[in-house]
Amino acid sequence: MSKTEYPQGPSERTTVKRLPELADYDRETLDAILDATFVCHVGFVDNSTPFVIPSIHARVGDTLYFHGSPASRMLRLMKEGAEVSVSVTLVDSIVVARSAFNSSLGFRSALVIGEARVVDDPDERVLALAAITNAVLPGRWDEARPMQSKENKGTLIVAVPIEEYSAKVSGSEVDDEDEDYDLPVWAGAIPLKTVAGEPQPDPRLADNMEVPDSVRRFVEANQ
Repeated sequence: MSKTEYPQGPSERTTVKRLPELADYDRETLDAILDATFVCHVGFVDNSTPFVIPSIHARVGDTLYFHGSPASRMLRLMKEGAEVSVSVTLVDSIVVARSAFNSSLGFRSALVIGEARVVDDPDERVLALAAITNAVLPGRWDEARPMQSKENKGTLIVAVPIEEYSAKVSGSEVDDEDEDYDLPVWAGAIPLKTVAGEPQPDPRLADNMEVPDSVRRFVEANQ
């Protein structure tokens, strides 16, 4: 485990307490998990009620960006400077032990806690929108129609700094009780991955239009 980015150790809120041997506080580990998917869950409190909302995110350096309608409860609170927790979970395998108790998942997870801010600077808005678009389909921002003024005005962008964080990584190894290894019960791991299907063209697409590079590369990388 590396604590390069936490010379004094992680904060009390981000210290992994359950199975601390799985904790990883290295920024490279955290960034890799955040960048491996575009789906996260954002936790916040509104009028004493806790909420956890799925969202699309993109990381640019030390910042996480989110966008959506100004009417969104989550984004409205983030605009007001609410503190939020952002979590990402990647499930890599099902670990099948000889007992149900010791069966588990192989996973990588990340947690970022921070105070959100609204993004008003025009250049940063473009950077954030391009990053979010490309987080889903790399290169799509340059292929798509440019954003219209009314669309830009109707989009709220918020940012969360990556300053307080932790990651947790669990492998696919079976960890059974010593006395269980001689049992005639199968054990092992089932790898899991997301697989992209063949692109389905819009029925109103012009004839003979080829699949764009962003879509083609995404499908090839996820087959």
